Amino acid sequence: MISLPFRGAVATRTLGPLGLWLLLGLALPLAGTAQSTTTAPSITSSAADAAGPLLTPTQFLGYELGSQFTPQAEVLRYAAHVVAHSPGRMRVTPYGKTYEKRTLEVIEIGNPENFGRLADIQQNDRRLASLESGTASRQLPAVAWLSYNVHGNEAVSSEAVMQVLYDLANPQDQQMQDWLKNTVVIIDPCVNPDGHDRYVNWYNRVRNQTPNAGPDSWEHHEPWPGGRYNHYYFDLNRDWAWQTQQESRQRIVLYNKWLPQVHADFHEMGPNNSYYFSPAAKPYHADITPWQRQFQNVIGDYNRATFDKNNWLYFTREVYDLYAPTYGDTWPSFNGAIGMTYEQGGGSPAGVAYARTEGDTLTLAQRIAHHHAASRATVQATAERHDDLLREFQAYFTNAKTKPGGTYKTYVLASGNDPGQLRMLTQYLDRQQISYGFAPRSLKTNGYSYASGKTEPVEVQPHDVLVSMYQPKSTLVKVLFEPRPQLEDSLTYDITSWALPYSFGVKAYALTQRLDASGPTPSPATVKGSAAAPTDKPYAYLARWNNLQDVRFLSKLLQQKVKIRFAEQAFEAEGQKYAPGTLIITRTGNEALGAKLDQLVRAQADSAGTVVQAVKSGFSTTGHDLGSGTVHFVKQPTVAVVAGPGIDATAFGEVWHFFEQQIGYPITVLGTDYLSRVNMSKIDVLILPDGNYQDIYPAPALESLKAWVRGGGKLIALEGAMKFLANKKDFLLKGKAADSVALKKAEVINPYLPLRRYGSAEREGTQEQALGTIYRVQLDNTHPLAFGYGDTYPALIRTPLSYRFLGKGGWNVGVIKKNGYYAGFSGSKARKELVDTFVLGEQDLGRGQVIYLGDNPLFRAFWQSGKLLFGNAVFLVGQ
Repeated sequence: MISLPFRGAVATRTLGPLGLWLLLGLALPLAGTAQSTTTAPSITSSAADAAGPLLTPTQFLGYELGSQFTPQAEVLRYAAHVVAHSPGRMRVTPYGKTYEKRTLEVIEIGNPENFGRLADIQQNDRRLASLESGTASRQLPAVAWLSYNVHGNEAVSSEAVMQVLYDLANPQDQQMQDWLKNTVVIIDPCVNPDGHDRYVNWYNRVRNQTPNAGPDSWEHHEPWPGGRYNHYYFDLNRDWAWQTQQESRQRIVLYNKWLPQVHADFHEMGPNNSYYFSPAAKPYHADITPWQRQFQNVIGDYNRATFDKNNWLYFTREVYDLYAPTYGDTWPSFNGAIGMTYEQGGGSPAGVAYARTEGDTLTLAQRIAHHHAASRATVQATAERHDDLLREFQAYFTNAKTKPGGTYKTYVLASGNDPGQLRMLTQYLDRQQISYGFAPRSLKTNGYSYASGKTEPVEVQPHDVLVSMYQPKSTLVKVLFEPRPQLEDSLTYDITSWALPYSFGVKAYALTQRLDASGPTPSPATVKGSAAAPTDKPYAYLARWNNLQDVRFLSKLLQQKVKIRFAEQAFEAEGQKYAPGTLIITRTGNEALGAKLDQLVRAQADSAGTVVQAVKSGFSTTGHDLGSGTVHFVKQPTVAVVAGPGIDATAFGEVWHFFEQQIGYPITVLGTDYLSRVNMSKIDVLILPDGNYQDIYPAPALESLKAWVRGGGKLIALEGAMKFLANKKDFLLKGKAADSVALKKAEVINPYLPLRRYGSAEREGTQEQALGTIYRVQLDNTHPLAFGYGDTYPALIRTPLSYRFLGKGGWNVGVIKKNGYYAGFSGSKARKELVDTFVLGEQDLGRGQVIYLGDNPLFRAFWQSGKLLFGNAVFLVGQ
């Protein structure tokens, strides 16, 4: 078994940088060997960039490449220097900014002939993919896109990329210049600049003047939250398919303009591991084509030749699979490319030098050499196999368009869905360049219902959204929509189910037949809500409560000091029915705003995409009137979230991102290091993300927390925080007791039951895992925590939940009963636990509430259907 804490490792004896580069055995001048080290030049303009000779990274930086880490700004300055010395062969293309306003850019590279027709090559790739009209040619170069440093503290990538850029620009590197005849190379030098600089700035601050290779040294222990993640602590390598983060959305726009034939993603893993390159491990997704599988071996052969020549250790076909579409190898693969991951041993703990358990020292210079060699091998393979790559690339999309795979040929998104949720889904499809149409007429047929998990009668209605498999990106469509992906091996790396109808919470069907999708595009009023034309001074505005946009609408109005109420029970007014949770904005209570009230409501409704209806009266034809005691005032809460050591950084980031980027509501971040000194009387809602709370809330601190809740505070505990509270005094949440009696009986029947094979331990461990499995959660939608939902909610369960139902004084708002499984892998033991288990609910504690969320509805920000649950917890429960 291999310990791979990251998703990167060699160890030869320690060599100086000069000896290392010579060890490569490549006939070209390399950084730090061609010329002596010079002081880094001061370069601030394009004219200055082009002044003097082309410098190696060592000469430009003023220190030996591999002797320290380089901030991103310096990496980009070196890229600008190289580009300036390569007129007619290289160009910098900015594609966006990070959340911290650092530049995102790629360097596009070709030989003089190909560089002059980059636009034609880009257009030709899209023609090969049938995404643009016109005649495609297979006589143009193939395109290889190399992505470095998606995980910021796997910082060797941004060091190695400078050497790669030098090679590509160096006219004396005849090998590379020959390869560029048949290849256009796109270099993304740093996918995650915010995380990269967080790590580099920390490391350069704490490192010893002479690197201390001892694993106990400070420089090998990066503090929380680490540089792996972006500004909001999202793992950008899990965001390729979902594109919830600013960096991902901007990158994918450019990627889709190019559609490369090869995409390589450079990473690091634990420092005691060697180097990993393709072929990938099982499971392969069923839609990775035989050609793509074959070329995984081809790329591996090119890398193996270099690594064998230099006696470098490596491994293949282990750990890093090609299954979930979230990664920098799988998502490009489902877009027709040969996608691959490279993993170098090292990562955050390795620093500049690291004493490995085998007794040798792993250096940054060694790590650079391996990524540099793999980069060259990738370019070489693309160049020498460009004819095959272009032929198969074209065939990939031709087959997708004319002979799509899979059982289902049309996916139906019902027009009766909440228009806001449906709009979010179609906007997502637009970003993926997935085409869709609309049903022109009614049709009765049979199809797979995502809601029931069964094949049943389906009535397609006019204006239903139809996503056909007969389109160039049908493979991506199948992967994203398939109800139950095939899993050839349970030893997989990530989630195992993700179907869009579940993640967006929409009513949908999968049909085996191809449907006519030529219906007219519905009018904006059908697909986009806006404030209805009101009377001059309406009595009230009513806004349905269905999705994230509605939470954003509430957030914005609260911050504008608009008084808002919500209905606890259903009612009917002026011929329309309104469900519990409906927001009510009356003129009474908002007199101070005058005419500004109408302007605010209409502007925020249009901005959020929320349906708002003006009514002339507070009378309800059925149900309670708008002035009833069942209509509750929404207090503008002061919200805080706990962050710091002990808290899962990504779980905190999901909460942080939800408030700042998704609903635009202020949130106070409280550090665990000073949490005990915070005056909690100023906080209305405290959110505890997933984490280990034993040290954060020892017994006295936990008593103080309970006292705050009893005084009227609202505590929202997610995942690990919920587990921490279970079985503790005053908390109603209790874990299920282990069935020791049944175990003893089983051992009597089979006395050899405790005997286990060491080699089977990893596989046996999957019996207790739920690897991103979709379960049907039964909801009590009369409780405010479930307002806006039907009777069920599709939850993405990532760890078995084993909790008893809450007793007296608590509300079991969401539970999993028998037959709750929808899709994805759950081990045999996990499936038994995920029956008759509590998932989410609320208990009163004094004048306050404790809200338990065993399922994280904000997971990676892509599970759109769960976000209203979280909005309910923050704004509606307890009002």
